[in-house]
Amino acid sequence: MKELDMAYFGGIETGGTKVICSVGENPEHIVSDVNFPTTDPPETIQKVIDFFKPFYEQGDLVSIGIASFGPVDLNLDSETYGYITTTPKPGWQYVDLLGEIQRAINVPIAFDTDVNAAAIGEQSWVPGNRSLDPFLYMTVGTGIGAGVISNGVPLHGLIHTEIGHIPIPHDWGKDPFPGFCPYHGDCLEGLASGPSMNKRWGVQPEMLSDSHIGWELEAEYIALALLISIYTYSPQRIVLGGGISKHRGFHQSVRERVLKMNNGYIQSSVLLENIDDYIIAPKLGNRSGVLGAIAMAKNLMENIEHLPTL
Repeated sequence: MKELDMAYFGGIETGGTKVICSVGENPEHIVSDVNFPTTDPPETIQKVIDFFKPFYEQGDLVSIGIASFGPVDLNLDSETYGYITTTPKPGWQYVDLLGEIQRAINVPIAFDTDVNAAAIGEQSWVPGNRSLDPFLYMTVGTGIGAGVISNGVPLHGLIHTEIGHIPIPHDWGKDPFPGFCPYHGDCLEGLASGPSMNKRWGVQPEMLSDSHIGWELEAEYIALALLISIYTYSPQRIVLGGGISKHRGFHQSVRERVLKMNNGYIQSSVLLENIDDYIIAPKLGNRSGVLGAIAMAKNLMENIEHLPTL
């Protein structure tokens, strides 16, 4: 095995619409990357393998991190560890993502959710975040999810956190939309994800004007979710990412609503006086997930004695 200071690590972020693969040492030293559409599992996984194969065959690749859309099985003792499980994405239910890649690229592989990886990426590679724990990353886009770092590791339990499916207050007079979640209707994701906004208003969210009531509703729903997260996880910083969060003024609108809804209950200067530095946009942009996967691969090799047996 190569010395870690000479090693290349692989990162894979599988999303509902595209896959990103990178090889490198850190965000400043990426030697190769590629992205391609997420199609059916055989074609998509083969493209991932084809990207990493040359680095593996040359002996330059020592480990890989996989950041996957989910739900996924993170239980090391489970027969389906490394599988994508009950995803609504057609054709991807119970796909052995980790196993298929592991059989072709025989290096140690770390596996987690895409949002946990994004949280790892933002905490690991952004200097101002490294000492903050708990640390939370929320993405709002095609789906809604949150990754929570607690005591230095991603929070796992029965499976992993699923904040996108929490029930939140729904004012039916203000918002008569029944929701778009196939499981719960008007859960957070059913009311505030990109597809739910599209279904409710009949256009893609980016086509809505700045003054459209859709953005007021969206900011309110996300602020509710963040306040619930603040009360339950008590994070020292929140990174709010995803395509919806890129709308002009969205972060500020959410911050204002969080403060109003909190109503002075949490007495912390971080929240009350410095909220602009508390709820922030991703510093790594669209690459939080794949760079988090590289951090996962690096961490795996630094803790090689704790590797699970697959």
